[in-house]
Amino acid sequence: MKFYKILIVIFGCILLSGCLYPEEKLQKNTVPYDDQITAVQKSVDQYQQDTGGLLPIKTKDMSTPIYQKYPIDFSAITPKYMAEPPGTAYESGGIYQYVLVDVEEDPTVKLIDLRISEEIHELTIKLNVYRQANGYPPFEDLITNDIYTLNYEKLGYKEPPMIASPYSGEYLPLVIDKEAKIYVDYRIDLSKALQDSTHSFKPGDDIRGVLVDGKPFVPAYSLPYTINDAGEPIFDTAGQ
Repeated sequence: MKFYKILIVIFGCILLSGCLYPEEKLQKNTVPYDDQITAVQKSVDQYQQDTGGLLPIKTKDMSTPIYQKYPIDFSAITPKYMAEPPGTAYESGGIYQYVLVDVEEDPTVKLIDLRISEEIHELTIKLNVYRQANGYPPFEDLITNDIYTLNYEKLGYKEPPMIASPYSGEYLPLVIDKEAKIYVDYRIDLSKALQDSTHSFKPGDDIRGVLVDGKPFVPAYSLPYTINDAGEPIFDTAGQ
């Protein structure tokens, strides 16, 4: 009887360790470790120096939104400049896409949380099904010129889908434009960032840089934003 009890304990430990490993791996691949970002930055800098100014990036269409336009091509910097992509990178099973910003002046490594794209992709599929049946999206309220909220009940949602902000942890809503493209509404984050920073923005300026400076993330899937005369963040449809 004692022998069987020992077997049960051993078997339970094996099951427990098997269950814990995926969680441990998940945590490893979702936390944006500063040292991993730093390692990629050093590799990019060295690659640029060795190639006379070239950058290890994948080619994207010119119409690609600015914060998604310069994804890092890890095949160009591994294994010469780093052994392998970091564990947090999509290429290693992580949930972040490593991208560059300010490529002309100071190429800087940032992250896109790919869970945002998954949520938008899921909504886009439901939206396309609705459009095929009805010919148009289920627009609800007009926010500003050609930017709308959606009637999510008509798309089969019990609650509106929300995006966890990589900046504040707040849940951000989604909006749609007249071309039926889905975007994250970052006005909550922008309002807080503007209050917490010293800046000289004026109406017409793209203010999204206030979210990028000093942060590991870029505001992916965002429309341009500016400020109104009161200094509040608003959609800049003229800047699209």
